[in-house]
Amino acid sequence: QVPFVESGGGLVQPGESLRLSCEASGFTFIFARMGWYRQAPGKQRELVATITSGGTANYPDSVKGRFIISRDNRRSTVYLQMNSLKPEDTAVYYCNRPATGSDTAGVDAWGKGTLVTVSS
Repeated sequence: QVPFVESGGGLVQPGESLRLSCEASGFTFIFARMGWYRQAPGKQRELVATITSGGTANYPDSVKGRFIISRDNRRSTVYLQMNSLKPEDTAVYYCNRPATGSDTAGVDAWGKGTLVTVSS
């Protein structure tokens, strides 16, 4: 069973918003630190948001102030609200439990991701 099912991607214009969802299974979600990643064509996967079990969020400078990560422990779901989208945000977005000391590796198998395309 794939531990993560991502959804919510689509085609939007620059400046618009999207909300991604990731439903997790196979581990105790409430205790897990979770992350959203993205991988653009020809580029390495990068971590764009993390949230601890206690709800503390962190972001790289590239998305800080535009992206908001949140979680619903009752639904074992993590969300990514993306505002003021830019063409450089175009990528396949994934969620996972971040591996210790890495900005690219996840603890679990990767889901299929959800494609976000930002274009006018």
